[in-house]
Amino acid sequence: MTTFLPFTNADVAEAVQWAISEEAPIEIVGHGSKRGIGHPMQCEHAIDLSAMSGVTLYEPEELVLSAKAGTPVADIESLLAQNRQQLAFEPMDCSRLLAHDTRGGKGGTIGGTMAANLSGSRRLTAGAARDHILGVNVVSGRGETFKSGGRVVKNVTGYDLSKLMAGSWGTLGVMTDVTIKVLPSAETETTLAIRGLTDEMGTAAMALAMGSSAEVSGATHLPYGVTERVAGSLRGSDPATLLRVEGFGPSVASRVETLKSLLKNAGPIDETTGLESKLLWRDIRDCAPFADGTWRPVWRVSMTPSEAHKMVLALRMQAGCDAFYDWQGGLVWLRMEAEPEADVLRALLRQFGGGHATLMRASPAWRAAVAAFEPESPALAALSARVKAEFDPKGLFNPGRMARADNSATLARSTEESQP
Repeated sequence: MTTFLPFTNADVAEAVQWAISEEAPIEIVGHGSKRGIGHPMQCEHAIDLSAMSGVTLYEPEELVLSAKAGTPVADIESLLAQNRQQLAFEPMDCSRLLAHDTRGGKGGTIGGTMAANLSGSRRLTAGAARDHILGVNVVSGRGETFKSGGRVVKNVTGYDLSKLMAGSWGTLGVMTDVTIKVLPSAETETTLAIRGLTDEMGTAAMALAMGSSAEVSGATHLPYGVTERVAGSLRGSDPATLLRVEGFGPSVASRVETLKSLLKNAGPIDETTGLESKLLWRDIRDCAPFADGTWRPVWRVSMTPSEAHKMVLALRMQAGCDAFYDWQGGLVWLRMEAEPEADVLRALLRQFGGGHATLMRASPAWRAAVAAFEPESPALAALSARVKAEFDPKGLFNPGRMARADNSATLARSTEESQP
């Protein structure tokens, strides 16, 4: 196996040109924290971007940061924290859930974060990762280097290729540099936990809170037994419906009181602040309740919030599973007891309003056997294939990761982050 370790954009272009000349499929990898997502790839060669690391531009006053693709997200977040700023979309650290496939437990890189387009609980109010990307430098499957976007929000004329790269999972090109929008951190945050609600009641409480004037930035429901697997001050196994409020101290206090009054009849309400609150939402972001060091299948399902608990109940009648709900119920994390047919889950999704199911963890054999990403309609699949053919005509980049039939020119594009 040949592993290229580029240090510059020119090195990446040279490696890609070699792959083109040899018609050699090649894996694009940073820290490997998401390597276990998607179908296993049969690549003898890899481009390892971990050496292309470092922030190349940071202007706190302009809320903009540029970094090489292999820069650890943890390094970026540490730098931003020094200036009371943050990546508002809360990038998920997959290394906890996929401990089998990571390099010594390293977290993700900024390039991998954008390629996967995975966002945390603040997705409801701050948008997805793709909404924060301003520009990229990319080497295409033709061996050509191109740049899209820039350093300001309104910088796009024509096709926004920066956002096209987000969610492509390294199948369209090799991102070498990324420019992103950053935002100020909240001065304080408070999390309210309503205890003892059923999934249906928790869904109703979250909807009521999100529709209020309290400006809730996170709404999650943890069913019985899941609660005790997260950090923070939550105690016991009783269900907890979590609502996060962020901002300036007096404003947070006022909005918390609004929520308490609104939900006073829902059940007992606990209150968590500061570091304990941050650790709690970090665990929810990283799917910590299911990070148990096993190969038990974990699915990430995006669907209509009001239908999610109904789908989970129907699924439990056919297969054993644990679940918890983020994004007001619009994002469901499922841990299965066994490895049932993916068709069972996707049939229930269609029955309850439609959605997208992504297999986030499973044994290599099971990953090879099922559709890990949501299958596309024929029309969308044809469009995706044409896009793939333009950017990577020989089908060299991460072949087969998103679609098992991907031998040269098929891109089954993940669209789950477009859900509300």
